[in-house]
Amino acid sequence: MAAKSQICSIWLGSETGILKGVSLSKKQAFNFCEMSCLSRDQEVCVMAWGDSHESEVLVGSVNGTVKTFSTDKGIFTATRECGDASQGRFTGLAVTDSAMITCVESGLLKVWKEDNSDTVEVNVGKNVYRMRQNPSQHNLVATGGKENPLKVWDLERPEKPIFTAKNVAHDWLDMRVPVWVRDIGFIPDSDKIVTCTGHHQVHVYDPSSPQRRPVLEAHFGEYPLTALSLPASQGTVVVGNTHGMLAILDLRKGLVRGSLKGLSGAVRGLHCHPSLPLVASCGLDRFLRVHSLEDRSLQHKVYLKSRLNCVLFSSRELEVSFFYPDLSGDVKEVKADEEDDEVWDSMETVIEKTKKRPVCED
Repeated sequence: MAAKSQICSIWLGSETGILKGVSLSKKQAFNFCEMSCLSRDQEVCVMAWGDSHESEVLVGSVNGTVKTFSTDKGIFTATRECGDASQGRFTGLAVTDSAMITCVESGLLKVWKEDNSDTVEVNVGKNVYRMRQNPSQHNLVATGGKENPLKVWDLERPEKPIFTAKNVAHDWLDMRVPVWVRDIGFIPDSDKIVTCTGHHQVHVYDPSSPQRRPVLEAHFGEYPLTALSLPASQGTVVVGNTHGMLAILDLRKGLVRGSLKGLSGAVRGLHCHPSLPLVASCGLDRFLRVHSLEDRSLQHKVYLKSRLNCVLFSSRELEVSFFYPDLSGDVKEVKADEEDDEVWDSMETVIEKTKKRPVCED
């Protein structure tokens, strides 16, 4: 397919704290970190582009630091303390023209200004699972979590949310449906917002309408949904769950258009290419996978050794001209598709003899 031949690269964050860059055209993967000082408190939990040119990747770690990685130079250029472990993990990271935005599980959202002036703090409620920025209006962010409904905030007037979603109606047994927002996306060229929940629901909200309940509700599977991403072509959303199932849902009718096969672990990160019909996924099975959204075929599969938490699809090719033999990070070529097969082929076959059951005579 034409989409497969396009040049692009992918950036991923792992549980071990390693930032990984993958060149799909060269079938190479590169680790960026100081290998001698890796620890679990450096686990990458959020990532975001530092600018519109994709020349910087912001990496938020469990220990509360946000590091800036230059994709042009191939090195980390800055580290900023933006919290501590007692406040919970980062659940969102974004930038505006003059500030950086962070949000943690405890519900503390902060706007860090570049001129080091007073930091703006907003309490968005407890048990936050996700904070997302509106890509077309950078002063707007959405938050949500467990028993913490979808809220939209204007950071220029952060005193109260400009929209707070209302829970869906009671179920057929007249029992309250629990609230559990797991991921959020702003639908391009509209005021609508889509969320996925821990109760395998997909909801579409329209803050411009007087209705605060979802204008559309859909269901996928039986397991908690963990991530979503909106493709370049409008009208659909890609969702993933805790059992490695990916699906494309129609946002107009609420129907499942198709499933993406091949995953074998919980999905933790999803990102659609900004212009091509491709989606990248990663999770607990340590594989990066790229699927076509046109025929739902698997285009790329790369084994990356670490459990993966987040993924960013870049429209730029990964430049390798800045790599030198004395680079502190690990530089390694990774073969796609065959990597896991070689491991299984090298293992010995163990044959277990079954014991015959004794025959009881009368």
